[in-house]
Amino acid sequence: MPLRLEIKRKFSALSDRVKSIDVHPTEPWVLTSMFNGHVMIWDYNTQQLVKDFELHDLPVRAAKFIVRKQWIVCGSDDLMLRVYNYNTMEKVHAWEAHQDYIRSIEVHPTLPYVLSSSDDMVINLWDWDKNWRCCMTFEGHSHYVMQIALNPKDGNMFASASLDRTIKVWGIGASTAYFTLEGHEQGVNCLDYFQGGDRPYLVSGADDRTVRVWDYQNKTCIAVLEGHTDNVTAVRFHPTLPIILSGSEDNTARVWHSSTYRMEKTLNYRMGRVWALACHKNSNRVALGYDEGSALVKLGSEVPPVSMDYSGKVIFAKHNEIKGVNLKSYGETEEDGERIIVAAKDLGTCEIYPQMLKHDAKGRFVCVCGDGEYIIYTALKWRNRAFGNGQEFVWAPGAGEYAVRENQSRVKIFKNFKERDTLRPDFSAEGIFEGPLLGVRSSSFICFYDWVSLTLVRKIDVCPRDVFWSENGDWIVLACDDAFYILSYDAASVKAALDGETELDEDEGVEGAFEMSQRIDERVRTGTWAADCFIFTNSTSRLSYCVGKEIINLAHLDTTLYILGYSPRHNRIFLMDKAFNIISYRLHVSVINCQSAVLRGDIEAVDDLLRQVPPEYHNKMAQFLEGQGLKELALGISQDPDHRFDLAIELKRLRVAYDLSKAGDSSDRWGRLGELALECSQFGLAEECLSRAEDNAGLLMLYTSTGNVPGVRRLAQLAMSAKQNNIAFVCLFLLQDLTECVDLLLASGRIPEAAFFARTYAPSELPRVLSAWRDDLASLNKKLAEALAFPDEYPNLFPDLALAKQAEAFFSQQRTQLPATKYAEMREFLSSNYLDALELDGTLATPFGTATAPVAPAAPAAEPAEPAEPAEPEDHEEDLDDLGSDDVDVKALIQDEPLAKALEQPGSPVAEEPARSGQETSVGVVDADAGGEEVAPASDASAESAETAAAPAEEPTDDLGLGSDDDLEEFLEKELGGDVDLGDAADAADVDVDDESFLEDW
Repeated sequence: MPLRLEIKRKFSALSDRVKSIDVHPTEPWVLTSMFNGHVMIWDYNTQQLVKDFELHDLPVRAAKFIVRKQWIVCGSDDLMLRVYNYNTMEKVHAWEAHQDYIRSIEVHPTLPYVLSSSDDMVINLWDWDKNWRCCMTFEGHSHYVMQIALNPKDGNMFASASLDRTIKVWGIGASTAYFTLEGHEQGVNCLDYFQGGDRPYLVSGADDRTVRVWDYQNKTCIAVLEGHTDNVTAVRFHPTLPIILSGSEDNTARVWHSSTYRMEKTLNYRMGRVWALACHKNSNRVALGYDEGSALVKLGSEVPPVSMDYSGKVIFAKHNEIKGVNLKSYGETEEDGERIIVAAKDLGTCEIYPQMLKHDAKGRFVCVCGDGEYIIYTALKWRNRAFGNGQEFVWAPGAGEYAVRENQSRVKIFKNFKERDTLRPDFSAEGIFEGPLLGVRSSSFICFYDWVSLTLVRKIDVCPRDVFWSENGDWIVLACDDAFYILSYDAASVKAALDGETELDEDEGVEGAFEMSQRIDERVRTGTWAADCFIFTNSTSRLSYCVGKEIINLAHLDTTLYILGYSPRHNRIFLMDKAFNIISYRLHVSVINCQSAVLRGDIEAVDDLLRQVPPEYHNKMAQFLEGQGLKELALGISQDPDHRFDLAIELKRLRVAYDLSKAGDSSDRWGRLGELALECSQFGLAEECLSRAEDNAGLLMLYTSTGNVPGVRRLAQLAMSAKQNNIAFVCLFLLQDLTECVDLLLASGRIPEAAFFARTYAPSELPRVLSAWRDDLASLNKKLAEALAFPDEYPNLFPDLALAKQAEAFFSQQRTQLPATKYAEMREFLSSNYLDALELDGTLATPFGTATAPVAPAAPAAEPAEPAEPAEPEDHEEDLDDLGSDDVDVKALIQDEPLAKALEQPGSPVAEEPARSGQETSVGVVDADAGGEEVAPASDASAESAETAAAPAEEPTDDLGLGSDDDLEEFLEKELGGDVDLGDAADAADVDVDDESFLEDW
């Protein structure tokens, strides 16, 4: 039967003619040497050129990796050997090695040796530890030495192929050949050693278009492989597969079975003649060099033939040798991901090349399948129990029952090693799968059959690569190329349909047999079930398990590993790599059972199972419970302080969060707890947490919201100590410490802001701030500093400054901190115009009563200063228009602000009144005769006291012709835009119109 060998091309690159090729054992690199003198390193995963070494313009016929030194060694037609560091591309050494073209290079696997062969008919041995000195020269061939190959089983032996039609076997310590193999009719171009088993074989290719297999111990040719139509230029024994590879100038590469010597495959990628072949030591990858470039292919599956039974016994095949390992004595002290050191026992050999090994359900028998045949052995003694022809083999759940797919149209069922029945599907059977039901796959769907009656149970329209059944048969995974599907299996409905109780569709099967649970977009490489948990490795080398709809990662694997199985006894998952090393990862069975109970909704069982979970799994279990919404249970089991704190915050468990914050003393924790305390209206706890977190912004919000004046005062000092000037300024401003606000702005270098703040809120501080501002500007630009205006120098630029100082003095006496509940009472007062009120009558009406602004200290009598340029009066035309008549209500006007301002304008009788002995200021009236004693300003409520306090005024001037009442009425009508009657005004004020104090008062 033919060998099952799927071949996929993974990499190809066009280039000049490739004369040699090599594959790096650990990096995804291919090394090619070119006929144009270049040496290139390609990444076959990314399809990109990694390095390009330009050696010479002559051909480079040989190049090899020296992995342990991170070098490449190259031989070219200029007779030179060159060594480069392939990371830095630095030349390590170069020397003339031969007297003719260099044909082949071989690197010793353990010793510091490099062998080179040449058209000068000699082989040289170079030692890089001795500065690349030639330690030995091997002579004996009579023509070009085309290739050399080291014996993988004996590092002291190597063989050479020559155009003198011979193959010679040499020892490193002797300059003459041990023996010569003859048989080729023309020159021998290539050769290679068999690497597996005990067979002492060589393979060679020659210009006689044949491939020959030699037994170098008996010195005989045991097989001649014919099929190429031109010179054979390259041959290889594959290190792991039972195949021989050959390349020829007939543009093809051929695959031969190494046991039957039958040709299995022919590869032709239309890239010209094949000149070189190389095999990856730890995988099924093969690189080929052509006239027009290079390619890399993958041969067959890389999953090692291995099987583990329920008790922990492992059987694997290494070539035709069968070995066993018993993991029963394995302890739980090993670290996750570490290689298990356990001795392998030789069980025997197999007559066929194993491509699949599988224990039966009870572990008594092992089936080996490969080469189109199957053999059943006893697991203990490795004795042949049954055999036959078959492409695939699967065990049934029952003892001694199995199925064999002989071809695409027939599947045979056996019971107690005897044929019981035959299934002949009406489609092409591409594969079969074991389990409670027999699975048969076509190219586009899969059908499941009952083992006993072979009745169709269900047809599913997916094409899985593999099928995994759970131990109890309730769940099944269909692993496809791009995703895997988890389905539940209803055995009861299937049984009812098979018994005739329900309808059974002959084409589709039982409708309710399977129910889709979920699709997961990951490619499963290998997998197994443990209870209701599906454990798998994916294409990105990650070990994970699936419970319900949750995917939990166990480990990121450094190399490709394949799952052997799960052992509840050891609570571990066992895996194997391509080199047959066994690695394990711990997964406790109680964790799996607990997670399964959570997904079933069995909370009572969860409480009991959580007590069985080991402490080292508590954190992982807590994360799983949190993901399922069981945060209370997660908080109870978690041992991670950060996770516990997060859960306590989410659950609003203030006491738990407080204790964890005290233990960890993290500002972040205190801050989060403070926010939660605010949310829960725990203001005392919030204050403590925000203080410990040094969250001054949060404290500002808390103190201002709760009206905590001492807290705001403390916060101001804390913020200034922490250089948080914004918060400190807000605190001082809320406390109405305006002087400290100015000082803070000056101390922080915000002098312009301090000047504007002082002008608005603290006019008494304005001279000091302006002086500081001038000094600061003088250090930069003196002219700019001199341009700064001061109130005493330019009073016209500071209108109403005197009134602002009066308001400041008033508020400095009335200053108090009020709670936010008083805002409704204070709203009207806070929105009023203080300066207008002071200018009008010198008093302010507050919610606490009417207050009088303090009088400024008396000033010595002085000559009257020139009046400053008056500011433009506010436009009150709309207010006047609201009267709705041309006749002015004088009684209302005399109490209105525009009248007072009109009377004070230049040209009015009051404005033109000469200076009196009593000088009126913007704050109050100072009586000069009384020694500068301050007197309260006049107002409606105290007109009488104002008249007695004011000094007698002189007669008004008559410069504008306003000496009579008619003239005054005409002036007021012109200014106010309406009729004015002074008699009505006098009656309203209860004064004599001829009284000289009338004009002064109004």
